[in-house]
Amino acid sequence: MFYLNRIVMGVLNKFADKNRMSALRLGYVKKAINIGFLLLGFILICFLFGLGYHQVFIFLSSFLAVLGIALVAQWSILSNITAGVIIFFAFPYRIGDRIKVVDKDDDISGRIMEIALFHVLIRREDGSTVTYPNSIILQKAVIKLTGSPRAVDERKVKPLADSEVAVQHKKDDPQC
Repeated sequence: MFYLNRIVMGVLNKFADKNRMSALRLGYVKKAINIGFLLLGFILICFLFGLGYHQVFIFLSSFLAVLGIALVAQWSILSNITAGVIIFFAFPYRIGDRIKVVDKDDDISGRIMEIALFHVLIRREDGSTVTYPNSIILQKAVIKLTGSPRAVDERKVKPLADSEVAVQHKKDDPQC
């Protein structure tokens, strides 16, 4: 079991290095995998001590039933954890990328500061930070923005006169 855990962690480390994952995100996924191995080890120890399948599965089903009842109001926590693991392996955006979450109620655009187990932190251009739940960011369309948010402000653009706009329009569309 120990060797299997080391092999899985090695593969996970290589995946994280290859895809430039942050150490914080890697730590979250490692914790989730270690908890899974801990539960598997507990089940194996129960079998080694002579407990039958029936007794172990009655205990586990009772435990999971109590846990399910306790967490029924907190289903979003479980979905955020699951979404966090999915984001770790399949989210095409990285820390530092500028994104826009397409949301009809609010403009969520800015730079990704952190991708945690439960949420993504997005720093807006005005300096405020938005905490966006992982389960919702997987449900929304996300657009990767290119360039800096102040690219137009940094260049010294001279406004065109009306006649120059008409000439430019004529050059762009010869049918005018």
